[in-house]
Amino acid sequence: MSEELAYVMINPYTILKSRTGGVIARLLSRSAADLVTTRMFAPSKELIDEYVAALDEAETDEHPDIKALIREYLLENYAPDRKTGQRKRVMFLLFKGEDAVRRLHDEVVGHITSETVSGESIRDTYGDCVKGSDGNVRYFEPAVMICTNPKNVERELKIWAKHSEKDSGILKNAIKYKDGIKAETTLVLIKPDCFQWPSPRPGTIIDTFSKTGLYIVGTKVVRMSINQALEFYGPVKEVLLKKFNGDAAVTEEQFGKIIRFMTGLDQTWVVSDAQRSQPGQVKCLALIYQGENAVSKIRSVLGATDPSKAAPSTVRREFGKDVMVNTAHASDSTENAVRETGILKIEDNDLRKTVEGFYK
Repeated sequence: MSEELAYVMINPYTILKSRTGGVIARLLSRSAADLVTTRMFAPSKELIDEYVAALDEAETDEHPDIKALIREYLLENYAPDRKTGQRKRVMFLLFKGEDAVRRLHDEVVGHITSETVSGESIRDTYGDCVKGSDGNVRYFEPAVMICTNPKNVERELKIWAKHSEKDSGILKNAIKYKDGIKAETTLVLIKPDCFQWPSPRPGTIIDTFSKTGLYIVGTKVVRMSINQALEFYGPVKEVLLKKFNGDAAVTEEQFGKIIRFMTGLDQTWVVSDAQRSQPGQVKCLALIYQGENAVSKIRSVLGATDPSKAAPSTVRREFGKDVMVNTAHASDSTENAVRETGILKIEDNDLRKTVEGFYK
């Protein structure tokens, strides 16, 4: 069986209620499909109208009543607010694997039902379809959107990929703040040790960061090249040199370990600049958080660089191993957030590149 692409979109309400981490934890720990890339959308009316039209024409196993509910839900909850024009945040996750569409839907996301369920699937836990005594649906929240039929996924993905140039990236005006609030933007990088095997850890970390009350406005799967890692961690070399009393050899050895950890490659093996610019062999997940005092709030929840010295209940204390394998990175200033975001090219549209490349 050949590989196929599959998508899951985390709904605006699920994001608003900080259930994003729980959803991602289940997607990563219960699916054999590989997470290829992620991207934040603020969908336009044109995107949602085109997507809904595609769903109307698509072959589906969904009951006609459920299909109608989904249609109404998308027009109301994904499209910009009809009165204010305010756009909503949607997190788009793209997976690749054998039989990925069916398996993600059937084994992880689950079906939409009004029956009492145990919470086994994402929709069991985070979704609702509540009927009144008259049998009519009074409340409907499917938690995530997903393609249910492999025959439809190419058309649907191409719609989102086409609109991704204008409707996605690091969202600039997706959050409406109260007067007087000065919002900051900062970067979080969930490190490769969290992706060594299928695990809920990345989602659990995101869930922990949700206690800050900040908003996710950007995201990307990053495979850091050697050149990116050298630039990203360049300032660390001076810190290491002081730590090891100016011993250049020891500093280079320790710095090399950081590069290997973040890229899966040894820079001494790679000689040409072209090779050094190629994506690394290990994966990180970058998240852009926005809100008041974003830098200090994120770093407080992240914890000290050395997990053994981090405060209880911080990310590094709970999941870190040592100073290098410490689960996540967070920018230490808004200026560094800009620098690091640029190095990792978070704005680059990997979603469109991947979809168009796959369906050539």
